[in-house]
Amino acid sequence: MVVAVSVFLTSLIARMYATKNQDRTIRAELRLRYYILTGKKFETLESKLTMGQIVALRFASDEELPSLTVRAVNENISPKAIKESIKNWLSDEHRV
Repeated sequence: MVVAVSVFLTSLIARMYATKNQDRTIRAELRLRYYILTGKKFETLESKLTMGQIVALRFASDEELPSLTVRAVNENISPKAIKESIKNWLSDEHRV
């Protein structure tokens, strides 16, 4: 029983670590993309967004990202609404 619980906890911790690491990667990617597209730092807006909103914004095309980011901050729209607003979808098939 102890071994089974240990294996379960180990796999759970590994999954949590992978997800947190991907969240950091997505945040860094959006910081770079937003800066390249607008010349402004994403960090000023990032503090007003949830991680779910940031992950949803990752799927927006370069044309949509700046305006959709401002809209997400101003209107506090949900991650689902952000995804539904995207017209040119960038897929991410490497997320764990």
